[in-house]
Amino acid sequence: MKDKKKKITVIIISILIVLILLLALTYAYFSTQLSGKDQIVKVGELELVLDETSEGISLDNAVGISDSKGMSLDGSTFELINNGSNAVDYTIYLDDNTVGETDVRIDDKYLKYNLNKNGTNSGATLLTKIGSNPNRVLDSGTIEGKTTNKYKLNLWITDEVDGNYSGQVFSGKLRVEVSQERENVSETLLANIPDENLYDDGEDTFITGTEPNNYIWYSGKLWRAVSINNESKTVKLVTQWNIGTVNYNASNQINFEGSYMEMWLNDKTADGFLGNLRNPEAFIKMDSKWNASMITDNSKPPSEEDGGTIVEVAVGLLNYYEYQTSYRGTSPSTGYLNNGLYWWTLTPYTATSLRSVYSNGSVSHNSPLNIYGVRPSLNLKPEIKVVSGSGTETNPYRLMGDNDSNLEGMKLNTRYSGEYIKFGTGENNLYRIVSHETDDLTKIVSAEPLKENGTFKGISFGNNVYYSSTNTIGSFLNGEYLTSGNYLTSEQVNMIEDSTVWYLGMVENGTLYKLSKYTDANGTSLTSSTTVAKVGLLRYGELMSGQFERYALKGGSTGSGLTASYWTLTPSSTTNLRIIINSGDSNSSSLTNIYGVRPSLNLKSNVIITSGDGTKNNPFEIKLNN
Repeated sequence: MKDKKKKITVIIISILIVLILLLALTYAYFSTQLSGKDQIVKVGELELVLDETSEGISLDNAVGISDSKGMSLDGSTFELINNGSNAVDYTIYLDDNTVGETDVRIDDKYLKYNLNKNGTNSGATLLTKIGSNPNRVLDSGTIEGKTTNKYKLNLWITDEVDGNYSGQVFSGKLRVEVSQERENVSETLLANIPDENLYDDGEDTFITGTEPNNYIWYSGKLWRAVSINNESKTVKLVTQWNIGTVNYNASNQINFEGSYMEMWLNDKTADGFLGNLRNPEAFIKMDSKWNASMITDNSKPPSEEDGGTIVEVAVGLLNYYEYQTSYRGTSPSTGYLNNGLYWWTLTPYTATSLRSVYSNGSVSHNSPLNIYGVRPSLNLKPEIKVVSGSGTETNPYRLMGDNDSNLEGMKLNTRYSGEYIKFGTGENNLYRIVSHETDDLTKIVSAEPLKENGTFKGISFGNNVYYSSTNTIGSFLNGEYLTSGNYLTSEQVNMIEDSTVWYLGMVENGTLYKLSKYTDANGTSLTSSTTVAKVGLLRYGELMSGQFERYALKGGSTGSGLTASYWTLTPSSTTNLRIIINSGDSNSSSLTNIYGVRPSLNLKSNVIITSGDGTKNNPFEIKLNN
């Protein structure tokens, strides 16, 4: 039960405005304390006008309040004015300000905000959703010449999160970084991809070919740009790899709307894909339309006006037409969307089957009961800008508002699912963030199954489908893995939370992936099948439980030890356990079989970043902040 009577003695949010404008070679810095009168800053053709009628924002003796009350509070108002004739890009950050020596700063997880921009509210949002100091992005975009943006910022303590924050304070400052106009994503792609790798079907311009430079890094994941809408200039992306592996739906249920797949993709909790994206309302078109019409050939599916099946949600999948258009003029096996794994499309083929892509790039149709990889797709808003990169796999395009810098000292528990961490030793020294399933902790998993001398390590599960620290695989993970020095250093072992609850719910064939953790589809009641251990495994349907390397090489049918099948925590019956197969799909297996191991664990709340940007080529380096 939440204690809504808990009070804060004093919490004062003093908004210190810091303006950093980078205009060609001009650099200017300004700061002022709002003090009840207009403040006007002029740098070149730009003005930041601050209008605060009270001495900061005081929440004296405040309690956690509802979103509706928080939205109705008096906010701090300011304007960004472009007096010039040229458009200029900007990003507005909310940074920490210095608090008193005896003050304790309130954790971001207790705070919500709303930013009203030109009369439109961002909506009540947890502060943790927009990054962490010094990378909390309130707003970004382009301000046209002779234009004014008017803002009002509300910040309040939410009544949705329990915790002890009595007497704690928050002090913040706004920082605005401004630069000359950069190209948006659609302009960048169209300008840099050769004409022979572009195909315009009258509605969208598709990127085609074997290996175009269309890689994009966003929210801890590597994406491919698939198409640009000719009218709206939104850009459709799909993940390069299978982020998870689930069945599409129950038997003979081939509709995307209401399916297990739609639920998994658009789940806004810590368990779901959408809920772990960085500030999705700022980056992606939340009311995207997905054409899930049934087609039996490779023709364009019927439009909404022609009676096509259209589903309006934030995240979807590619349909078969979009997939086959990507390899026009080439073989499907060598097209850039063939990632060498099995994965679902959006397209029904019959009343009982859906199109899926095989590891060699060919397309077939299968029952929705089948368990294939999931490659989420979304549409970037047209105003999103490219700030760096060349679009290659090793140097993907980076997006404004998602290209954080100055990460040294930041808590790891503020970062995003999919980001890479330098953790472990030798050939097993790369891990990825899964989620923040437990408050303040960071769940991570090895980037690939463990190796020994270049070969994937195999192990049987044990004599019981329910994982524990004493069964065969659990004994290894909570013994040799921790203590031998072959996998982790002693400093890394100290970073791991000692006791994590691992959910062992059974997911029988054709049933919902959520049952691995919950007793019901709504996720209101946790399963009673649990165990406590320092190290565990991912469960079926969990984020990052896909494959992140090819099983089949381009143009071939198999690879050579590129990835391995591995165990999950999730029973499919009283005798079998779910595994993720090296080709990207999933099956059930006897416990005595030998499969790979991807250790999963929670890192403590005081683990901080010392360097890196979270990409595969520059993973976070971390330490325990004592």
